[in-house]
Amino acid sequence: MVVKKSTPPASDDVLNPKTAAEKLTKNKAKDEQDELSEEDQQLVSELEMIVERLKEPSVDIHRVALENLNNVIRSTTGSMTSVPKPLKYLKTHYEALSELYDQWMDETNKRALASILSLLGMAYDREGKRDCLKYRLLAGIEDELISEWGHEYVRHLAMEVGEEYALKIEEGSDSTDYLIETALKVVSFCMKHNAEADAVDLLEELDRHELIADYVTKETFERVCLYMISCAPLLAPPSDMGFLATARKIYHKFGKPSQSLPLSIRLGRQELIKEDWDSCSSRLEKAQLAFIMARQQIHMPELIEDDEDEELVACMNNTNLSKNYLNLARDLELLDPKSPEDIYKSHLENTTVEATLDSARHNLASTFVNAFVNAGYGTDKLMTTSTEGKDWIFKNKDKGMLSAAASLGMIMLWDVDMGLTQIDKYMYSEDDTVKAGAILAIGMLTSSVYDEADAAKALLTEYIADENSQAIIKLAAISGIGIAYAGTNREDIIETLLPIISDTDVTIDISSIAALSAGLVCIGSGNSDVSSVILQAMMERLDSELNHKYARFMALGLGLLYLGTQDQYDAILETLKAITHPIGKQSSILMQVCAYAGTGNVLEIQKLLHICAEHLGEKEDQLPQAFAVLGVGLISMGESIGSEMSLRTFDHLMQYGEPYVRRTVPLAMAIVCASNPLVGVLDTLNKFSHDNDKAVATSAIFSMGIVGAGTNNARLAQLLRQLATYYHKDPDMLFTVRIAQGLLHMGKGTMTINPYHHDRTLMSHTALAGLLIPIVAMINAEKLIMTDSHFLLYYLVRAMYPRFLITLDENLESVSANVRVGQAVDVVGQVGRPKTITGFQSHDTPVLLAHSERAEIGTEKYIPLTTVLEGFVILTKNPEYEEEDESK
Repeated sequence: MVVKKSTPPASDDVLNPKTAAEKLTKNKAKDEQDELSEEDQQLVSELEMIVERLKEPSVDIHRVALENLNNVIRSTTGSMTSVPKPLKYLKTHYEALSELYDQWMDETNKRALASILSLLGMAYDREGKRDCLKYRLLAGIEDELISEWGHEYVRHLAMEVGEEYALKIEEGSDSTDYLIETALKVVSFCMKHNAEADAVDLLEELDRHELIADYVTKETFERVCLYMISCAPLLAPPSDMGFLATARKIYHKFGKPSQSLPLSIRLGRQELIKEDWDSCSSRLEKAQLAFIMARQQIHMPELIEDDEDEELVACMNNTNLSKNYLNLARDLELLDPKSPEDIYKSHLENTTVEATLDSARHNLASTFVNAFVNAGYGTDKLMTTSTEGKDWIFKNKDKGMLSAAASLGMIMLWDVDMGLTQIDKYMYSEDDTVKAGAILAIGMLTSSVYDEADAAKALLTEYIADENSQAIIKLAAISGIGIAYAGTNREDIIETLLPIISDTDVTIDISSIAALSAGLVCIGSGNSDVSSVILQAMMERLDSELNHKYARFMALGLGLLYLGTQDQYDAILETLKAITHPIGKQSSILMQVCAYAGTGNVLEIQKLLHICAEHLGEKEDQLPQAFAVLGVGLISMGESIGSEMSLRTFDHLMQYGEPYVRRTVPLAMAIVCASNPLVGVLDTLNKFSHDNDKAVATSAIFSMGIVGAGTNNARLAQLLRQLATYYHKDPDMLFTVRIAQGLLHMGKGTMTINPYHHDRTLMSHTALAGLLIPIVAMINAEKLIMTDSHFLLYYLVRAMYPRFLITLDENLESVSANVRVGQAVDVVGQVGRPKTITGFQSHDTPVLLAHSERAEIGTEKYIPLTTVLEGFVILTKNPEYEEEDESK
């Protein structure tokens, strides 16, 4: 028999939670009443008397009582955290006062009462009522009235305006003008009282952020723009671009072309770049803009009105990059060439077994290490010495000879005249592989500098057009022209490449590299002609051809066309769905990844993580998953919080992901932290470099090289030496370790391959492509980099750039100035004039800047023409400093 539990009788001693809470509240209120101090009791009595007077019929008594109530509220003092006592004790009378407002007839008294009720409405805010806003509108929204109750009141009013607006939009109501009017009064108050962030936030809620431009002053515009620019990555499109456009408009309004130009570049609008250029008040300002554009690889010679102005043309062409880089090397005493052995430091490796030193694989690794370490210096110990050069090339085998000859392009980087002289002797080699290497070297030579003589086009197009050219020579010429003209959008180059992409008689490897080069040349332009030709080629090729290891570069070429364009690729996606071969899905994911690269778009990252989490069958194509993993890194890399989150996500993928996902995770980490050796990331990669899966270990070792590229990080150098010892019997792994060592000491520690520059606000599309191509090749390292396609590592040349700060005087000659270099500090929204760097040291320029460092001028003698001290910075003399100097 089931016995029912009897419920206890209801009594005062047995409480449910609700009645318990009510009793506690009543008891507390009763205790408070009993505990009121004499002063508080007096205040309560005074407030009750004022309310009684307000209930009397006489209008004159009302006026006096309202003045008294106003004075009582204003004269109260209390702590920042507690509610003012008059507001606390008026709570019981709030309903009565609201009823009085409805009964009164005198307009002046009604407005005065409404103002008080608006304040009380803030204190007793009830959900959905918005009494603060309701009574504020009834009391009037003139400037002096809206600010009468202080900051906290205005902030609460702003919140209610935002809520009311959201409700009106939801209802589909058009009557929002009164809210905009109120908001603008609040904005005006905020801007006058150092609450710029609140003003921007309110206008953003009302989708009227562009109106902030009417309220900024010479004192506030810097803070407003800084806040808007830092908000942009956190907003959904199109608000993100809207914020940047408004910030750019403000900078332009206050005559700051060096600050508005980076925003015009981010918006990707050439007419705005032209507007910034035309707004420059001096030739030196134009030269400073030309340096910023040259770093971003934007070449617009039509902006320079005077064609004879060779100095300005040289700034835009980056002509003096090599000269200034070598001057920096001279100052830092780095001109002496280094041999690969200086990097390996084999005597520190505890290898008991002697490695066969003269093996072709070892020599190939030394070729790359030599090229990376001596990049841009014009001298080395293997290739440029008159006796060694040819001997060294023939110490390599097959495609290794191509890479050896091509290494000259990297050693002579940016020095076009000297480089062509050095490379020329290999252009007439009887060995096609050596000749192909020399052809690729010409393409690398002019990377990041604009060559007036157009040497790359003149020398390379004949090999591309010549039907009798050997396949290896054609492949090198197409790669070279892609590297040389990346980001230029030149139609003559595209016309050379398109027939090769569409010709089905051409082998798939050449056609794929041609598509990649076309994507590089038109990077981020969304060129419909190029995209349709690549799509057509994918559809016409046989499935067996599309299975080729190079076919992925055709998909990558298509993705690069839409780099950073966000959602402009919908039509292409629909076409890709018609391709039944797996390359269709590969291409669609690569396009999605490239289109949102650097935006930090959370929704896109979530879509990619869904793809990463799928468990595919053995026969299914796994490259789309690998590209999705890279995509998480690519999209989140532009924003610090997103980058941290992505690194945490990669940990999960490494633990639970499929084998193909696991081998790509280290590469994605490398993209996020290129040339930024964070200790945590290095430790994680070092752990992965000992993984049981050889592919994961290979990716991790290569990623260690990318993360430390150009930094000379001593800790990483030690880790790589330990790995060289650990893997001394495995030629493939040892080859990867050597490559990583070469990358670490790139340019003898003076370079970066991080695509972000200008204080990490601008992303260079061509640099990102240069970083992405070798990483995509590393997904199947055993088929590409480890066999005969190691030359793909040379695409990194597009991402390589000196991480220097060189100051120039008014004659554009190098001048030494004192600067402070320290860790960058985020000062957005902070009060006063906070320090933008911490833990700084003083140096005389030229100096090297690490990824997270920032420089500021350390002397009052000069005024820089740009707020971001990075790359080439022009200094003008401070006239006030000289006057002060004379008076001494």
